[in-house]
Amino acid sequence: MLKSLLFRRLGHQEYQPVFDAMQAFTEARDADTLDELWQVEHPPVFTQGLAGKAEHLLAPGDIPVIQVDRGGQVTYHGPGQIVIYCLLDVRRLGLSVRGLVTALEQSVIEVLAMHNVTAYARPNAPGVYVEDAKIASLGLRIRQGRSYHGLSLNVDMDLEPFSRINPCGYPGLRVTQLRDLGVALTLEAAAQALLLRLSHNLGYLKSFFAINAVAR
Repeated sequence: MLKSLLFRRLGHQEYQPVFDAMQAFTEARDADTLDELWQVEHPPVFTQGLAGKAEHLLAPGDIPVIQVDRGGQVTYHGPGQIVIYCLLDVRRLGLSVRGLVTALEQSVIEVLAMHNVTAYARPNAPGVYVEDAKIASLGLRIRQGRSYHGLSLNVDMDLEPFSRINPCGYPGLRVTQLRDLGVALTLEAAAQALLLRLSHNLGYLKSFFAINAVAR
């Protein structure tokens, strides 16, 4: 059984090409393909999940809306936010979907705890919360036992676009970020900490980086 994990840093990229690359990677992989986590930062974009309802898009304005094949409703991605795409053979890892979601949520919670921020997950609303505000969102697609899409963590960004939607389908849901909680981490430092916690909680024996790699 493979126990190596590749961290692929994609830098700043438009959403659609990375979405297409995730689908292509998942379609082409086989039993010997290494699992990968892709770290990326997107320009402003709203993504609407499979169950997405138009009523949760309040006033997108000039920010594009892209329909995607993950679970969940609408969310926002933009500069200053870490996005980690989880290209994993879930069946090979021996994880249930709930087990994968828990591992992702717990990794964010542990990174926040390192900086004395208490966070928690909600069983009926995937993601990570600090008090009554959401700081990390999750959305996954599992195809033939393999996952793609993943999670986003708000680090140091303009939160205004979240007011143009009902985040994750919840009217009035507050959103927060590391900066507003007094955590002064760069995007890269926060991403590295999160990638390492993910590697541990998903049970990998070793991991390695592909620096500034382009999504394929």
